[in-house]
Amino acid sequence: MELSDAEVDRLFRALADATRRDIVRRTLSGEASVSELAAAYDMSWAAVQKHVAVLEGAELVTKEARGRERIVRGNPTQIQRAQALLDSYEQIWRARIDRLDALLADDDK
Repeated sequence: MELSDAEVDRLFRALADATRRDIVRRTLSGEASVSELAAAYDMSWAAVQKHVAVLEGAELVTKEARGRERIVRGNPTQIQRAQALLDSYEQIWRARIDRLDALLADDDK
């Protein structure tokens, strides 16, 4: 399944921040409450909640209410979609480099 331009923008905007990348990493290896996540950072619970909201918008994490807590889980499917997108960009650039190499090799003859 392809990502729309808006989805790609949300995805890479979300991953552009080190705290959000760390939250994704932590929640892919196991679920955590927003409070547990917030304890690891030098910022308020509300600030961490805002980071989680950006990640939710990019579908990199899911959040569910469990009693008074909000449990965050990483979404490996979205990570796989991002990886597939990056792989397609890599293929484009490798093909361009191969064509350039071929052109340069022809010039040497």
